[in-house]
Amino acid sequence: MSEELKAKFEQASKDVTQLSEAPDAQTKLRLYALYKQASEGDCKGSRPGMMDFIVRAKYDAWKALEGTSQEQAMQMYIDLVEELKAKDKK
Repeated sequence: MSEELKAKFEQASKDVTQLSEAPDAQTKLRLYALYKQASEGDCKGSRPGMMDFIVRAKYDAWKALEGTSQEQAMQMYIDLVEELKAKDKK
């Protein structure tokens, strides 16, 4: 993994907290899943129960990225944050 990509990823994770308004729930879920995939790799553990729907949604979003390399997930995360930043400036 390149140091440049890692630095851009870390910067993007800071930049996303500086947006003038928080992203919608679906985008937050995508950011979460990409961040987890980029930082930890494939999803671990068993799927949470039906009643814990927020944790279950997070698990499912992360699980959907299974097989995506950490580098690819980092780039996807960076791209999504850049897209959000561009919309934020309008």
